[in-house]
Amino acid sequence: MPLALLALAVSAFGIGTTEFVMMGLLPNVADDLGTSVPTAGYLVSAYAIGVVLGAPLLTGLGSRVPRKRMLLLLMALFTVGNLASALAPDFGWLIAGRLLAGLPHGAFFGVGAVVATRLVSEGRQARAVATMFLGLTVANIVGVPAATLLGQHLGWRATFLVVAAIGLAAMAALARLVPRIPVEAHQDVRRELRALGNRQVILGLLTAVFGFAGVFAVYSYLSAMTTKAMGFGESSVTLVLALFGIGMTLGALAAGPLTDRALRPTLYGSLGALAVVLVVFPFTVHVPWAALVMVVLLGGVGFMTTTPLQMLVMNKAKDAPTLASASNHSAFNLANAGGAWLGGVAIAAGWGWTSPALVGAVLAVTGLAIAATAGYLDRGEGKASRVVAAHSATPARPAATPARPAFEDGTDTPDGPDSPVGAQPVRRFRTRTRTTRASGS
Repeated sequence: MPLALLALAVSAFGIGTTEFVMMGLLPNVADDLGTSVPTAGYLVSAYAIGVVLGAPLLTGLGSRVPRKRMLLLLMALFTVGNLASALAPDFGWLIAGRLLAGLPHGAFFGVGAVVATRLVSEGRQARAVATMFLGLTVANIVGVPAATLLGQHLGWRATFLVVAAIGLAAMAALARLVPRIPVEAHQDVRRELRALGNRQVILGLLTAVFGFAGVFAVYSYLSAMTTKAMGFGESSVTLVLALFGIGMTLGALAAGPLTDRALRPTLYGSLGALAVVLVVFPFTVHVPWAALVMVVLLGGVGFMTTTPLQMLVMNKAKDAPTLASASNHSAFNLANAGGAWLGGVAIAAGWGWTSPALVGAVLAVTGLAIAATAGYLDRGEGKASRVVAAHSATPARPAATPARPAFEDGTDTPDGPDSPVGAQPVRRFRTRTRTTRASGS
């Protein structure tokens, strides 16, 4: 794998840290700015809204910008958004800073995934995309816990200052390691929008919305489940979140080679395994070691869905993959918001702290059904295209067999007059039919 993927992974580390760290800093932010924790929760939503809006908007605006320059501009915007969050004088400005920091998220991963596939040979493209995503998973192991501890001891503003510094380091790595990759001559916004309307791309995005929502239905309330359902103390929350991040990393490592080998089976298998883990999860929370194992498995099978989904929409978008790739991250963030909301509805209904897992299982099965439907339709379309191609490639049969040409030597043999056969006159034989008359007795 080329070193340029390291620059993409460092950038993904910074993005992943700022995306998830707010969940651990909500009480600190609420106390400092004089608001409630539920109101401070809007900061999570503001970032997600920035991702959903920024992915298609910035990708469209930058469709003619060279890939490397686009990555640098997006990471610069990310750095400015985190710096604005650190210096926000009140809650309103912090909302704006979080929205600004979220805008380049989807566009960066969309462009970054396309760049990653250009850096490696055919057959290793999914592994390249998974390597970039490793930065996102490592952020949940190291970045988020460390940034949360930093915010708790030095204030939440220090956390966003450090993330802004990571953004600057990522820009330096991108400038140094990523080669210049020009925009394709045929690339434009209209082609990207047409590719986004492909039925397989739409079904892939819907699979991401429903399937990945099953992960966030549980992950959003994992801290509360740790203390209220598993029976661990508050000091164990960081450990449980880190175990989830370890699972995500293992899932990303496995997803790359598996997707290169068999894309759709990897997607089906990961969604099916996710549904099974979510169904089993409520029955294991009261056994400490089993609960921790299930947390790792949940992170692993949940994140294993991201690489095949990313490659699917890029492949089906054909020669205009950037907007589809970026929109995939909008779909993931819709899954984040939708899964968290449905999980909260289940808890508010009095179904218990582990009820979001069963809600997530239903969402995962729904995603699997959409993926299976897309696969069935894709096979039908593939067979139809092969039949059309075979029919068009079959040469037309001549209307009639041409008459045998006469030879210049006056014979009806192709050997010519100089050959032993051609020098002899042609004997013509007439078949005589002998009729035998039967005599009477």
